[in-house]
Amino acid sequence: MAQPAVKSHDFTEIDAFLDALPTKDGALIPTLHKAQEIYGYLPEDVQLHIARKINVPASKVYGVATFYSLFSLEKLGKYKINMCLGTACYVRNAEAIMAEFAKELKLDHKGTTEDYLFTLDGVRCVGACGLAPVVMVNEKTYGRVTKSDVKTIVEEYIKLNSEH
Repeated sequence: MAQPAVKSHDFTEIDAFLDALPTKDGALIPTLHKAQEIYGYLPEDVQLHIARKINVPASKVYGVATFYSLFSLEKLGKYKINMCLGTACYVRNAEAIMAEFAKELKLDHKGTTEDYLFTLDGVRCVGACGLAPVVMVNEKTYGRVTKSDVKTIVEEYIKLNSEH
């Protein structure tokens, strides 16, 4: 059975970034960061293009992209909801709060909504234990979150999205 064709992205911006570098040595991680900034994630065709441009094996690009948690191989939502599941948050009901987010977003547990508006995930620690349980939506931190706060937080971003 034939493999489906991989969507090809416009590489103009990533090529301009790479062309501006004085050397390609040590450029993999900065290039992956730039690519994720441009595309929102690191699809296969982008990884292969980067590998060719900086002359490294595609397996190395994939290995780095999958090793670091800041990189994603899947398209993420516009609003990334990260529920802290570190010890302080966990003992203050973080798991139940995450389940409430999943219920509100109609997700099984974690993942991305069909409209790519939200991505829900758990993280080990956000370094704000005094505010436990903590939720981060993109760069905004919410402390002492309860299950009853979940709907309000989600609605805040739905409203924000409709204003843009």
